[in-house]
Amino acid sequence: MINSNRTGWLLGSILLIVHLASAQSAKQRYASLQQAVFSGAQLNGSQGPRSVNWIEDGNKFSFIDGQSTIKTFTPKDQKEETVFDGSQLKFPGTEKPFAYESFQWSKDSKNILFQTNFRQVYRRSGISDYYVYSVASKSLKVVAKDAQTAELSPDGQKIGYERGGNLFMFDFATQKETQFTDDAKPAFLNGRFGWVYEEEFGLAQAWEWSPDSKFIAFWQSDERQVPMYKLTDYKGFDEKFDSLPYPRVGDTNPTVRIGVIEVANRAKQWIKVDLDGGYIPRIYWTSQEGQLALMHLNRKQNHLRLFMANGRTGQAKQIMEEKSSTWIDVFDFFAGINHLIYFPAGIQEFYWVSDRDGYSHLYRYDYTGKLLNPVTSGKWEVTYVHHIDPKARKVYFTSTEASPLERQLFVADLDGKNKRRLTTIPGRHTINFSPNGQYFIDRYSNTETPTQVELRDTKGSLIKALETNKQVTDYLGSHAFAPKELSSFTTSDGQKIDISIIKPLDFDPAKKYPIVLDIYGGPGSQSVYNDFASSGWHQWLAQTGYVVVGVNNRGSGGYGRDFEKIVYEKLGKYESQDFVETAAYLAKQPWVDGARMAIRGHSYGGYMSSYTMLTHPGIFKVSLVGAPVTDWRLYDTIYTERYMGLLPENDEKYKISAVSPYARNLAGKMFIAHSTMDENVHVRNTFQLMNALEDAGKDADLRIYPPGAHGVAYSPTTQLLLFQQYTTYLETNLKGTPLN
Repeated sequence: MINSNRTGWLLGSILLIVHLASAQSAKQRYASLQQAVFSGAQLNGSQGPRSVNWIEDGNKFSFIDGQSTIKTFTPKDQKEETVFDGSQLKFPGTEKPFAYESFQWSKDSKNILFQTNFRQVYRRSGISDYYVYSVASKSLKVVAKDAQTAELSPDGQKIGYERGGNLFMFDFATQKETQFTDDAKPAFLNGRFGWVYEEEFGLAQAWEWSPDSKFIAFWQSDERQVPMYKLTDYKGFDEKFDSLPYPRVGDTNPTVRIGVIEVANRAKQWIKVDLDGGYIPRIYWTSQEGQLALMHLNRKQNHLRLFMANGRTGQAKQIMEEKSSTWIDVFDFFAGINHLIYFPAGIQEFYWVSDRDGYSHLYRYDYTGKLLNPVTSGKWEVTYVHHIDPKARKVYFTSTEASPLERQLFVADLDGKNKRRLTTIPGRHTINFSPNGQYFIDRYSNTETPTQVELRDTKGSLIKALETNKQVTDYLGSHAFAPKELSSFTTSDGQKIDISIIKPLDFDPAKKYPIVLDIYGGPGSQSVYNDFASSGWHQWLAQTGYVVVGVNNRGSGGYGRDFEKIVYEKLGKYESQDFVETAAYLAKQPWVDGARMAIRGHSYGGYMSSYTMLTHPGIFKVSLVGAPVTDWRLYDTIYTERYMGLLPENDEKYKISAVSPYARNLAGKMFIAHSTMDENVHVRNTFQLMNALEDAGKDADLRIYPPGAHGVAYSPTTQLLLFQQYTTYLETNLKGTPLN
């Protein structure tokens, strides 16, 4: 018997598809891949006020307007003022127009510290010149040249900075520079991290002012025993090699220790915590004068200890510890969250985000290490703690409670009671919170809505819409666009997997389309959110007849400890399984051509696109591989040993997770792109895979972009070229005849 309601629903759906296809066909389409690739800015639109800095204890925020003007906005009366206009300003003593990369305010809002002449060193760091600008006198003065990091003291009276591996201070009152350390030498640095600490623990600045401006705590890093890695772009007739200390799995690591400088007398004290072959990934000043909290991780990164230390004597006492059968996180790279522990001012308590009960939740402790209470609980994750207000006894945090595909802002009492949701619109919300706990800037989007930016108070009331992105809406009104759809399926072993799908323009459910899985897949990452689709390349693929799919595979963050950490010591196994299961699920859809599927990824995604292709031959016809890790024994200690354990005890597990041993299984077309100047994932990974493929008599296509670093492409021209090569490869090898 035919269900009449079902028939009506199907007829309505078909009519809607026909209507949408007709509407899209009347709109303007991309004339070229170039136009599509560079349309991302039009789809992203404006992200609202740039370089937001809350000032005057959170009663105002400043932002960059235009090229160089800095304005302030007062939420209470919505008054906007210009506090800096650099349009006519010159670098002191020159005719060169003043330009800057970033800025920070003094606590009293009387001075602005500008970072200028930035020269990149690593991912997060570079050498710069720093100038201070007096708002009252409108004068500009250089205070630090060739410094890698600089920061105003909390009292606004001094600036600290690191230059050449030593620490310095400039005092505004005396107009004099003080040098605090003088023992730097190559690979021996004060207040500066080497590559592996910066890259894998997420911080660029290796020193911290105390809240009262009386002390500076810093890392001293010794990399003299770390193996050197050399790289060149092969330009000219005589190669010039760059080099950096880079410890691979099992190598000697940097040794670090924490020093404390008392500013008034320049006295230096070393904190008495034995490194014991491990790491010190974080330090925090507490609300007690001169008291420093110090985190210690063992090398395997599954045992974390927290110490309280006296900055004047160096004496330290362990107050708590946490152990795990997998690994312990101290920050979230993918969410841009540098800290998972918080020491609010004015209270002798700290707050820790831990997944000890299966999901990341917030726990409250006193300074003796006694657990006072869990603040949150449930089968969802706290992803970001924005503000802790000891007086009002409230904490504001973002979580996945609404959905792992969303990020929503909540508030709760410090004892966990009276939890309340503050953001209500579905989507992925990114919050910028005022330090007084009264306001927040909410930047969000969802699959149907381009980025919106709103200023709200903590009662939830809208103060002002800072950005509506009408230009994006207008663009979509005249240009064809393929929206992202959210879906899910259950794997053969019972795991629910969330995916996103972008269908071709003029989608016809009676036709069969090729699939491109565009993936990343690394531990803690997340590829699929309820947010707006803004990739110009994905839009080009949709326009030219592909279905583009994203996957939140096992190993992804946002779904709890068991979902994420199942990959421990088994990198590649569950991720590739989920990509294959995704392909199998899609192949069952009547509009999918299961014989024409591709998988594409970069970095960890390059590892996964190559590993999946070779360990599950015949599923994907094409693999696009960018800057891949092909053997985890070639990658750095901190990242790899966190997820794969140590050598030699886990040698067999490392062999299983490598790509090259499966080269003989290649049963399709593989395109690989890499740079010889990639200091992160060394090109040796790609060369070893190519060697294994050639030994097995397997053909693969290789493109080398010598100076491109980890991104492979190194300019707009090469970015377009890379995507042209990807696209042509798909057209040639995916839209051709199916695999035999």
